[in-house]
Amino acid sequence: MTELDSKAGLDGVIAAAKQAPGRGLPPVHLWTPAHSGEIDIVIAADGRWIHEGATISRAALVRLFSTVLRKDPDGYWLVTPVEKMKITVEDAPFIATALEVGAGADGTPVLAFTTNVGDVVEAGADNGLRVEIDPATQEPRPYLHVRRGLEALISRPVFYELVEMAQERDGVLGVESGGTWFPIGRSEAPVS
Repeated sequence: MTELDSKAGLDGVIAAAKQAPGRGLPPVHLWTPAHSGEIDIVIAADGRWIHEGATISRAALVRLFSTVLRKDPDGYWLVTPVEKMKITVEDAPFIATALEVGAGADGTPVLAFTTNVGDVVEAGADNGLRVEIDPATQEPRPYLHVRRGLEALISRPVFYELVEMAQERDGVLGVESGGTWFPIGRSEAPVS
């Protein structure tokens, strides 16, 4: 892709994202553009968005791009009504950076996570929590479903908050949110 093509692709993505009113999301899941290509954008494992080797430092621009991000079976795409541009995502496209604990109308706990792009997501039946074990480090890698297959890696400080509030059920530590129980790890066996 030439520099001119890359610029045209970015302009199209920005224009499509601006169609979303307020902080709403455009209907990228409904768009089936005929033209597709690739663009040199990487979402790093630490949540930084990088274009042609330089970090995109404008938070508003990153937020704008995040609203037209879609995950398809063949990868991650920035999608407009007329084109879709494939990007690289090293881990999860978002990072859950804050947690607020509240209660639903029925009094059950509700865990609301804020992502690095400003999305607020309540964990529950539609937005599950899962924890994988990193094979290289054997450390937990917790994730939150954000929307339509897109996930946020839960930051270490936020995961520690979850661990602090976790309860044990049948030897498994977990948290409840929105009426759903999410296992987050095994409880330690008592030392004899």
